[in-house]
Amino acid sequence: MRKTFLLLVNLLICNYLISADYSITDFGAIENELATKAIQQAVDACSESGGGTVIIPRGTFITGTVVLKSNVHIYLEPGALLSGSKNLKDYISTFRTHGIFFCENAENVSISGKGTIDAQGTLFFDSSKNHVYNEFDKQRTRQKENYMPEGEFFTDGPIGKLPKPGMTIAFFHCTRVVLEDFLLKDTPSWAVRLAYCENVQVRGITIRNNLLVPNSDGVHCTTSRNVRMSDCDISAGDDAFIVTGFSKDEEKPGYTMEEQEKYTFGNKSPYAENINVSNCQLQSRSSAIRIGYGQHPIRSCTFSNITIYGSNRGIGIFAHDASDIENLIFSDIIIETRLHNGQWWGNGEPIHLSSISRFENEPAGHIKNVQFNNIIAKGEHGIIAFGLNNSRLQNISFNNVSLKLVNGKETLKYGGNIDLRPVADIKMQIFEHDIPGLYAQFVDGLIINNLKLEWGENLPGFFTNGIECLEVKDLSITGFDGNPNPNSPKSKAVKIEKTTLKKRTNL
Repeated sequence: MRKTFLLLVNLLICNYLISADYSITDFGAIENELATKAIQQAVDACSESGGGTVIIPRGTFITGTVVLKSNVHIYLEPGALLSGSKNLKDYISTFRTHGIFFCENAENVSISGKGTIDAQGTLFFDSSKNHVYNEFDKQRTRQKENYMPEGEFFTDGPIGKLPKPGMTIAFFHCTRVVLEDFLLKDTPSWAVRLAYCENVQVRGITIRNNLLVPNSDGVHCTTSRNVRMSDCDISAGDDAFIVTGFSKDEEKPGYTMEEQEKYTFGNKSPYAENINVSNCQLQSRSSAIRIGYGQHPIRSCTFSNITIYGSNRGIGIFAHDASDIENLIFSDIIIETRLHNGQWWGNGEPIHLSSISRFENEPAGHIKNVQFNNIIAKGEHGIIAFGLNNSRLQNISFNNVSLKLVNGKETLKYGGNIDLRPVADIKMQIFEHDIPGLYAQFVDGLIINNLKLEWGENLPGFFTNGIECLEVKDLSITGFDGNPNPNSPKSKAVKIEKTTLKKRTNL
């Protein structure tokens, strides 16, 4: 009986310690003052006691970088505002500069609550200047010197960079991570990074970034696995939701497993895999959904019940490294895209797939087994499936897709080009090309089933054929309802060249 009683007491004590609350005000945090030290002390005390909840109470608290640890739950009470410091010295650097929360080699870590994290990212940019850099040859564009002309201020951004903090919330090599309910706004760099993580849940968060700020991505999964995101609302000045296979050195080809093996927690496989995204609303100055880039292979991702609006691209899949991307399903998605001025990647495509290397003398990977089901799209550019002879796309299907191409305010200034950046060959970065409703090249196994295509009014003549295929093997077209652009009289409903037709019927 005594042993049973002592066991119950010990269990109660352990439960108390694990569920204990640590308010940052108890550690000296004062409203409207720098509270980094107090928040860190609360996190450390919570972790050392076995875990619990660090409470950010109602009020405004200023912070630099806080390092999170295992079994610590950050809870933002309703009315709590965690404001990023304006002083760069308040942000720490290890292998890179960090933002507000950084966590490495930990498990069972979470951030939740109805409060707000405001990174104050716009303060680290010059809104009077453009962010421009040399990454394409204007002479290869349709507009030549009139493409992004010198001296013009681009009202869609991106704006000029200044020294800035790193990624606002970053987890590296972590297991069991939860992000839930809070509002994250105005980040100067990627809002959330999940690098080499495993078993992650992101639910009900809102991200509101300045759409003029470059590289202010939303949720970025890097070589992570078993990630679920649902019921989120993300508006980002770069890609909104991203799956990449980046290694720690993002600009060096190839990878080894040493980086993952030296940590206790996180993804121990070579794959970025098992990503599920549903019931979300996304806006982006680049791709609302981006899959690709990075040295690790990517596979087994599903996306459903998503609304994409006001984006430079809707869905982008990029095998620009040697790693393959395979087994992706996109279902029940509404997409609205438009061309933006300024140096953003993308040209208004609702859907873009490309396989071309971003490293000189390195091969590109392959994109395999991708389905687009029940898609309603409206954009200022057609759908692109762009492979090369040595990096062909494989088994791509479009089922029940409705697409309307429309004129926009930037169509004549930026349209009539294909944008494949980042690419090693400058000739392939941005180049003049007619715009069919759906353009495919170097694809093995292309299914187009029930595609409805509509052309808006007053589209220029560089919008051309309904469907155009070059070097496609086993093309199947069934139930195509569409015509060429009425303003391009020599164009065809379906144009095929060096293509083997497996099946074609119009229903």
